[in-house]
Amino acid sequence: EQIELEAPQIGDTVEFLKDGLEGITVLRYDGKVIGVELPTSVELEISDTVPDERGDTSSGGGKPATLETGAVITVPFHIKIGDTVKVDTRTRKYVTRV
Repeated sequence: EQIELEAPQIGDTVEFLKDGLEGITVLRYDGKVIGVELPTSVELEISDTVPDERGDTSSGGGKPATLETGAVITVPFHIKIGDTVKVDTRTRKYVTRV
């Protein structure tokens, strides 16, 4: 089923929406759409990030990366443009490379 939603109905979840995404739950109250619930994780492509220029990686950390939807998350240093990653939509955190 395809329905049209307004920006306030989608909220921050818009940063993880892409065409063909399955598992979206539309939340309704009194017949009106009040929001959407995404799957707990989504797979998205990295569209931009800095090259791996790490020095000492013993402290962990990561680098910012822009996803195909425009959302920015922190990813490990080995992730590069074109990689597909799994992101937890509840925490907005990188899970793994796919």
